[in-house]
Amino acid sequence: MTLIHSNSHDASFNLAAEEYLFSHRSDEILFLYVNEPCVVVGRNQDVLSEIDRDFCSENNIPVFKRISGGGTVYHDLGNLNYCFISNRIQGESPLDTAFLQPIVHVLADLQVEVFIGKRNDLWLPGGHKISGTASHVGKTRILRHGTLLYDADLNNLEKSLTPKAAGSTTRAIASVPSPVKNIRSYLKERNFLAPEADSFFGLIVQKLAGLYCLDAVSGLNSVEISGILPFSHAL
Repeated sequence: MTLIHSNSHDASFNLAAEEYLFSHRSDEILFLYVNEPCVVVGRNQDVLSEIDRDFCSENNIPVFKRISGGGTVYHDLGNLNYCFISNRIQGESPLDTAFLQPIVHVLADLQVEVFIGKRNDLWLPGGHKISGTASHVGKTRILRHGTLLYDADLNNLEKSLTPKAAGSTTRAIASVPSPVKNIRSYLKERNFLAPEADSFFGLIVQKLAGLYCLDAVSGLNSVEISGILPFSHAL
């Protein structure tokens, strides 16, 4: 396993990096990144049925479309994105939840007990969702990625993901709304240590590196970065 932590907060770059790592490398990768505020729409979704385009425009929240299915999500600096990329194993279901176990383990280490829901998502006790996931399956590779709400702006999340044109007829796959909560709020409610987002994400990176017995966390090299830059996902 190679653990790569992106230094960029540019969603266009990080989404393109996922595709690049999926199609240009053959090793197992865990790619971690944090984006500036944006909305990311699933491959099979109708944008106008999923978001409030006016709110996003007025608040400088760009909209992107990713290669995986799943629902529309909101990213900002209080949300950590994790992406597992691996080679397909014959007979193994792409819907298997095993890829989430490292995240579950690390969160438990940080006093955040979660359980895996029926849509391969993560939930806090009490019924609040903190992580949604989606996947993209190729002939030889599989990409599975998810969000992790730590200290996101839930007001912006709700408003950007509440479309004005509700009830429109479309063949696109609609998101399934879920009650959400920030992990930081959960920790504060229990009087546990609840550091700033950067510090918490740093702890997650450290613990994941330890879990995989890695001496160092990698970055993207100059050749990879030059190959990633031409991609664009903006809508």
